Amino acid sequence: MLRRPIGRIGYEGSVIMFGAASLGNVTQEEADDSINLALKHGVNHFDTAASYGDAELRMGPLISKARNDIFLATKTGKRTKQEAKEEIYRSLERMQVDTVDLLQLHAVGSMEELDQCTERGGALEAAIEARDEGVVKAIGITGHGHQAPTVHLEALKRYPFETVLLPFNYYMYSLPEYREAFDALLAEADKQTAAVRVIKAIAKGPWGVEQKRQYATWYEPFDQQEIIDACVHYVLSFPGLAGFATAGDIHLFPKIIAAVEKFGSMDNAEAERILSSIQGYTSIFGAATSIA
Repeated sequence: MLRRPIGRIGYEGSVIMFGAASLGNVTQEEADDSINLALKHGVNHFDTAASYGDAELRMGPLISKARNDIFLATKTGKRTKQEAKEEIYRSLERMQVDTVDLLQLHAVGSMEELDQCTERGGALEAAIEARDEGVVKAIGITGHGHQAPTVHLEALKRYPFETVLLPFNYYMYSLPEYREAFDALLAEADKQTAAVRVIKAIAKGPWGVEQKRQYATWYEPFDQQEIIDACVHYVLSFPGLAGFATAGDIHLFPKIIAAVEKFGSMDNAEAERILSSIQGYTSIFGAATSIA
């Protein structure tokens, strides 16, 4: 399994982050099978959140046993210090662990939300306090939407977050404004040695109104192996990215592992050919137009 440094944290993490967004929707046996598959293939970076339903509870039985062998990250979506602090400790209890390697301020996709998190009495104070208490080792920030790169750039100017996590894929980077903002974020993160990690690598677009949802993702994902291979190749070939979070659906996870394990067998031109020819490829956040 390919590994890369997680910024200045000093940990070599698998480029696959086991994304647990939908893990709460499956049985404990199914969750255990998916986590065991990850461990078997050398995935050592696990990412969850307090807001992912029962995901932390599903992770607990196995993650607690493998705790010393993995990088464990969770998130708080609360905006006040008191609420965030309570949620951090609840996450530890639910996962049956004493510490997390990374605590992230979750879904900070607007300047208003950033202000709430960083103001006096905001969630950032809870994260810093938890770090000082020894239950959190590093602090990061995550966000959705087209404004995420701009918001995270400002976040890095306000506080030296060790990581950022935001949307990135072939389509989104084709949008001039997103590309410009993402590049500026990468440059600042590089200066601070902050790890840039991404989400939505295999997102095709929003589900249609009457479309049958075959996967436990809030967007329509790609599920053809060749396209997933191209999506993963594109992300992993991009300079400055430490890794990407997998789509939460456990049925897509084996295909994503396969794509990473064959990384290098496809060249950039082939990935470009595949991704540029997809009909209906667009932004899950409501871009006005699509590539094709």
